[in-house]
Amino acid sequence: MSSGALIDSNLHDLQLLNKGKVRDVYATSDPNLLLFVASDRISAYDVILRNGVPDKGKVLTKISLFWFDKLEHVIPTHFVTANIDEMPEEVRKYKETLEGRAMLVKKAKVVPLEAIVRGYLAGSGWAEYKKSGTVHGIPLPAGMVESQKLPEPLFTPSTKAEQGQHDENISPEKAASIIGQELYSKVERAALQLYKEAADFALTRGLILADTKFEFGLIPGADGTEELILVDELLTPDSSRYWPAAEYSPGGSQPSFDKQYLRDWLTKVGFKKGLESGPEGKAGEGWVMDDSVVEGTRKRYLEALEMLTGSGL
Repeated sequence: MSSGALIDSNLHDLQLLNKGKVRDVYATSDPNLLLFVASDRISAYDVILRNGVPDKGKVLTKISLFWFDKLEHVIPTHFVTANIDEMPEEVRKYKETLEGRAMLVKKAKVVPLEAIVRGYLAGSGWAEYKKSGTVHGIPLPAGMVESQKLPEPLFTPSTKAEQGQHDENISPEKAASIIGQELYSKVERAALQLYKEAADFALTRGLILADTKFEFGLIPGADGTEELILVDELLTPDSSRYWPAAEYSPGGSQPSFDKQYLRDWLTKVGFKKGLESGPEGKAGEGWVMDDSVVEGTRKRYLEALEMLTGSGL
């Protein structure tokens, strides 16, 4: 099944600026525009699996485009077009590879924070709460249980680490000291509004948006000041925790449409910290998903797309 996955975009005539866990970012002939290509690579626990999930990049792109359109009234975004025929000439010749998985975007100076908003107590937030009764240093009521809805959505930023390093959960005060209070306040306000509107809509489609991660950037504004915009992907299963609302039951972990299925499989087959480059005794060989895991993961991504947007690929 995974033989149909696009692992590397390989656009040889374009300058590759960055190869992330999922996205390849290329320069274009327009110095103000970049090409974002969503591959079918998948990662969990900072491990990029050697085989990918067919069509995953197309699913991520379609979900991002859906949310860019739905939430554009909240804040401008970096999105320019997903129509390959409207992209610079040097990009168009790769149409067959890029169709459905590429976006032309505005080049921005990225704000060095992961703008995480949590509406429910899960993941690293739950782990911290069990130890100290706080999430990112923010006190919460006593006696809460795993996956419980928070009294109000929380803006809980983390540092933006280099690839291969771990993002670090930080307090709002620390985040404000990194980027400045004025910019921090704008990011917080935008992130909370984006989350609230997205979570309300997702619920009408039978999905709980438990938490998500936004990224922001700055571009030159018309008046000479810097304008804050939304960058990167938006509210995809890679950057968000979606739960089926019909099965929601606080007091434990929830079935989800994110990468939890893959994480559980990795743990079951022996992955632990220190084995990022391959199984015990096979360092450097990497990790390869079983076909059943590839297919199960693909199914979950497609299901999230169909539930959210009402249509498949």
